[in-house]
Amino acid sequence: MKTLNVMLLAAVFAISSIASASTKSTEPETSFTEEVKELLKKPSFKIDNEIKAKVVFTLNAEGEIVVLSVDSESEIVKSFIKNRLNYQKIETKLETGIKFYTIPVRVVAS
Repeated sequence: MKTLNVMLLAAVFAISSIASASTKSTEPETSFTEEVKELLKKPSFKIDNEIKAKVVFTLNAEGEIVVLSVDSESEIVKSFIKNRLNYQKIETKLETGIKFYTIPVRVVAS
């Protein structure tokens, strides 16, 4: 009987930990994505086809984006992303300091 109780308790802990892990909120990621999307609206150059980039950044103590690198084949897109995102204050609370974030960016013709 004691073994059965221990097994049941272990099963309950396993199920509850899986359930809590799967209900993790993605709200900060979603709102951050929307903020970046807003900052990158209306580029000042003509876009003929989709251009992809990978942006690596961190946040400083003031909650500003600090762009570390932009990986793209287009120099215009690199410059555009750096100018639009670098040192822009964001409302979404992400971890500041030595944490690095990577986001994919697609620039498409409207």
